Amino acid sequence: MTVTTLTSRELNQDIGRAKRAAQHGPVFITDRGKPAHVLLSIEEYRRLTGEPRTLGEALAMPGAADIDLDLPKLQFQWRIPDFGQKD
Repeated sequence: MTVTTLTSRELNQDIGRAKRAAQHGPVFITDRGKPAHVLLSIEEYRRLTGEPRTLGEALAMPGAADIDLDLPKLQFQWRIPDFGQKD
């Protein structure tokens, strides 16, 4: 994980740089030399907060292909419903 520090002025001048850096670790943003804010990727934010993800988001995360997931095979048996019809 790479930690990046930018001044507020640097952030305003090159937001793209900050967004790219956030993909590799937190970006600390300073005001008058003191840390004031932290920019995180959404993946890192969700990991830290434990925010639930959709299945699609979880599968799209880096490293998801390396997870071994054995799900049981479901068995379905189709039945024709009885609606109580009388002849």
